[in-house]
Order: sequence, then C-alpha cells, then structure tokens
Amino acid sequence: MANEIELKICMGSACHQKGVNAVLPILERLIDENDLKTVVELKGAFCLGPCLEGIVMQLGDRQFTKISPGNIEERFREEILPAIRRQVDE
Repeated sequence: MANEIELKICMGSACHQKGVNAVLPILERLIDENDLKTVVELKGAFCLGPCLEGIVMQLGDRQFTKISPGNIEERFREEILPAIRRQVDE
C-alpha cells in the first residue's frame, strides 16, 4: 500500500544477539492491537547504523535505540505509537 508508514527494525547480527527475534512477535502484536496493520508496514533491515545502541528501529528519519524484549511494549506505547500517529496526521 503506497500510503503505509514504513517502520524498520534491524535484523543485523548485533541486534540479533540483543534479542530482535523476541522483540519481533511482540511488535507485530502491538501493531495489530492498535489497528495499525493497514497503516504500518513493518520491514526488517540489515543494519540501521548504531550497532552499539542495542536493537534499533527507524520510523522516517527518527531512530529508536536500546529496544529490548523487556522494554518494547513501554517504548511502543510512549514513543513509537505517538510518532506513528504524528505521521498519519501529516
């Protein structure tokens, strides 16, 4: 869909070691629970840059670093979801 917002999640080796495979199903569930499946296109990326900053996600020009299985729900609710809503409203 052309008007989808692209949310990238790093799947590179550093993020893989930090637990991206555990974050991914939680993130997919959060997108579904917030009725964003038709708005957000979740894409895996090889590397988003700051490998020392834990699991990295990117929405437009904004990066979210230090994502983990233990904080993804809170980070999604407090940072990522508001950023998605801002992009939708633009």
